[in-house]
Amino acid sequence: MTGQSTPNHNSVQVLNPAEPDFLELPQRTRKPRRYGISHVLDNGMPVAEVERRLQNAAADIDVWKLGWGTAYIDPSLREKLELLAAHQVLACTGGTLLEVSLRQGVLDRFMDWAEAVGFPCIEVSCGTVEIPRADKDKIISTAAARFLVLSEVGLKDPRATPSAAQWAADARADVDAGATWVLTEGRESGTVGLFDAEGEVRADIVDAVVAAIGLEATLFEAPRRAQQAWLIRRYGADVNLGNIQPAEVMAVETLRLGLRSDTLGAVPANARSHAGAETS
Repeated sequence: MTGQSTPNHNSVQVLNPAEPDFLELPQRTRKPRRYGISHVLDNGMPVAEVERRLQNAAADIDVWKLGWGTAYIDPSLREKLELLAAHQVLACTGGTLLEVSLRQGVLDRFMDWAEAVGFPCIEVSCGTVEIPRADKDKIISTAAARFLVLSEVGLKDPRATPSAAQWAADARADVDAGATWVLTEGRESGTVGLFDAEGEVRADIVDAVVAAIGLEATLFEAPRRAQQAWLIRRYGADVNLGNIQPAEVMAVETLRLGLRSDTLGAVPANARSHAGAETS
């Protein structure tokens, strides 16, 4: 028909709907990273489920902890470790496995095994088995020569009275001994250690630990959405969060980015400029 122009398809900008860019969101660190990490808790997932979760959310997962002692009895362990390495996700043993090994006098054999099967990280905790300060320092420094170390401070006992000053001193000592990240005890329930029996955050402990070692070295075990949101509102998108359920990784990322009502309009644009974000 006369008078009707032919569209010039070469001039049309085609947007990839899988990569939208029309919102202003907080800046996020990119993998591989040591700050702004998401640490998930595997409670014995089948390897097929691990693969499915990684296919969907590997870009948002940094550390994958095989909880408690599950790594020791998991028949698909080697396959899991290969999958995690292929997706640039750091595999970590559970702290209980180290504590049991220490109690039975086979700590060296545990570390040899963890290195041989391919764990890049191990957790050093003393939440159940009491470890004197000097012994914990030695364990961390020995492990740090072979692994990235996630140490843990705080007790699993809900009857324990937490002392912010003690948590801060323990966290500082762990970092000085060679820990990359210090986990603040919260368990998978979010009702002990860093949290009270109702799951409310103990702000005095949070402030004390961050003041002692800085935000980049602090990894908050925060399994509940309200706890995650509290920490994100306080410290920004790049706060380190741990004990996340694998199925909740993308949901946590939306919290980080202010794409959920819990953090809408409350996430600082740059966590490094937020109070308390400087590493000591």
